[in-house]
Amino acid sequence: MGHRNLVFADDTLIKTQCHNAEVPEACIQCVKSDPRSQSADKVGIAAIVITCISNKAVTLESNITVLASIVHDKDLKLVLQDCQKELSDAKTNLTTAMDRLKNKDYDLTNYLVNHAL
Repeated sequence: MGHRNLVFADDTLIKTQCHNAEVPEACIQCVKSDPRSQSADKVGIAAIVITCISNKAVTLESNITVLASIVHDKDLKLVLQDCQKELSDAKTNLTTAMDRLKNKDYDLTNYLVNHAL
């Protein structure tokens, strides 16, 4: 009795913060899947989103690395290696973005996340 579902209570905030995402539903799902979302403010939600994007970049880079290692076509291998480099750069930008977010440098955080994407 008297117990509040904080995730439900914060649904509006999560939806508001995810509304500009390319795929808002994916953003909302990502945020809600993180236990920190239960008590997150706008900055906390941003941190969760950066973590989700970073995790996806790690997975994609790993998959691209595997593909590049088994492909025999030289041109395709070069394309995959270029993609791997871009994903590595994105991960670096996302790590820096998280640091900037923690230091309340929101403009640079936004720039770095957009550049990573």
